[in-house]
Amino acid sequence: MHGLTAHKQVERRTWATGDYDAMMRTEGLYAVGARLVDAVGVHPGETVLDVACGTGNATIPAAQAGGQVTGVDLTPELLEVAGQRATRAGVEIALREGDAEQLPFDDGHFEVVVSSFGSMFAPRHEVVADELVRVLAPGGRLGVASWTPDGAMGEFFRAAAPHLPTPPAFVDPPLGWGQETYVQELFEGTGVPLRFAREHWTITHPSVAAAVECYTTLFGPLTTGRQLAEDEGRWPAFEADLTALFEGLDTTDGREVTFPAEYLLVLGTKDRS
Repeated sequence: MHGLTAHKQVERRTWATGDYDAMMRTEGLYAVGARLVDAVGVHPGETVLDVACGTGNATIPAAQAGGQVTGVDLTPELLEVAGQRATRAGVEIALREGDAEQLPFDDGHFEVVVSSFGSMFAPRHEVVADELVRVLAPGGRLGVASWTPDGAMGEFFRAAAPHLPTPPAFVDPPLGWGQETYVQELFEGTGVPLRFAREHWTITHPSVAAAVECYTTLFGPLTTGRQLAEDEGRWPAFEADLTALFEGLDTTDGREVTFPAEYLLVLGTKDRS
């Protein structure tokens, strides 16, 4: 448990680096949170929990749909930005620092539970799945969006992995949440039958260099990885691998980088029994 606690402290600091909000805005990825809210069907007055909410990925769209929304995240710096974004959007949300593996809420507290590119990064996936179900009311609806290992973002994470610190053995691979059979096993016996859909969001950067710069200065895990690589003299190799990745993903004539990023949408409804 000491190793797990230490790992989570490192993760908390990691996600506080860079500028996650700027990256999300640059790539238009907040729209995926809105898609998730539409898919799960948030209705006015419903209680909603956004787990590992980051800077309000699905929290704010759920509030805009009329939900009574709470966002929970391990990183207070991200919650602060989520609050600022909610104020600008003219919606009220509750924000609480907390761990996706130990949600600070009573059993069955929420009518809707969602997570947009958040729960996938918690270390123990089965623990997270159990927590998502625990806080969901009987008859409540679940929605989770995660990057698939087969899509462009899967390629991105594989290209970056050799240049990042090796995670502890107890950390489950984040991209597992993007595989139907894997997620089905996570929720086996929980009383939440699932359905799946693979969807895409097109990401565009002005150039290959701009794409590399975006991820390695704004996205916390790669920002931290770049800093470490620069300190150890490994940055040129890291940069070369990312450059090759984006050159290979590009679907345009080379003036900009455009590629469809695939994610898995997981939807379910908790049994009333």
